[in-house]
Amino acid sequence: MKKIFHLIRLPNLLIIAFTQVAMRYLIMKPLLPSDSFSLQFDNFHFMMLVLATLFIAAAGYIINDYFDTRTDRINKPHKVVVGISVSRRSAMTLHTIFSLIGISIGVYLSIHIQLLAMSFVFLLPAGLLWFYSTNYKRQFLIGNLIVAFLTAMVPLVVVLFEIPMLNRLYGNVMLQYNSNFNYILIWVAGFSLFAFLTTLIREIIKDAEDFEGDAAYGMRTLPIVAGTRLTKIILSVLIAGTVFLLIFVLVKYIMFSGERTDFISLAYFGLFLVIPFFVLLTLVVVASDKSDFHRASILIKMIMLFGVLYSGVVYYLINYWV
Repeated sequence: MKKIFHLIRLPNLLIIAFTQVAMRYLIMKPLLPSDSFSLQFDNFHFMMLVLATLFIAAAGYIINDYFDTRTDRINKPHKVVVGISVSRRSAMTLHTIFSLIGISIGVYLSIHIQLLAMSFVFLLPAGLLWFYSTNYKRQFLIGNLIVAFLTAMVPLVVVLFEIPMLNRLYGNVMLQYNSNFNYILIWVAGFSLFAFLTTLIREIIKDAEDFEGDAAYGMRTLPIVAGTRLTKIILSVLIAGTVFLLIFVLVKYIMFSGERTDFISLAYFGLFLVIPFFVLLTLVVVASDKSDFHRASILIKMIMLFGVLYSGVVYYLINYWV
């Protein structure tokens, strides 16, 4: 069972679940206009939404390991599971079962909210994860962008299933006051954009870390095609751009949006996001071998987690900070 948990990346799945729970209960619910408004996607169906996401993500991890066995034996031989602890046949069976469960739940939820087209939100990731593992991962930048896009969908899917139901019940009331629920969508979209950028950075760092094994099997990742030096420049630009965006959003939309200056968000951004990003930038610039990029990979994962945890700060500011 331990090997199965390793295969499906249990810690990553727990972070995915926490992200979606945080978006619903720490961001969306507190941002409703008043106590007379309530979320319309009930707790049971929300739990099903999380499960659908987790099953599809787990299936993606399995199929990725299935097709990456050869390169993983060079890049991280101590972490290879498929073909050693779990047979290739069993891995493929698990992938198929998990994908079907995730898609089936997604179709059911789409019918529940009377928007069958929302099934595409689950069909698309399942398909992309398959083609990513079999083909796109080996192509220049396409695989990185796909993983970043799918990660950004994790928080966004929560609001995509909630907003239609809110509009159905409260839309007329909101129109009377010349308002809508777009501000909730914007808040969650901010977390999604952060997830996209940080995941893209992490994927490129991982490619630099796995340079040896990827090159041995003819993969066309950014470090292999462009070289380590240009990869460092691109990573530096992405990191600097993300930091600039964080500071811009903080100053323009968060710090001075209420009656009081939000020094709590200023401190959080500075200590847990901006400073770690500058440390990451230093690690990337001076990196010279696999272990250096591995340290950078661990740090960007921590930054991604701190990004999600900011939802707790938002919850506190809305409910208790007067």
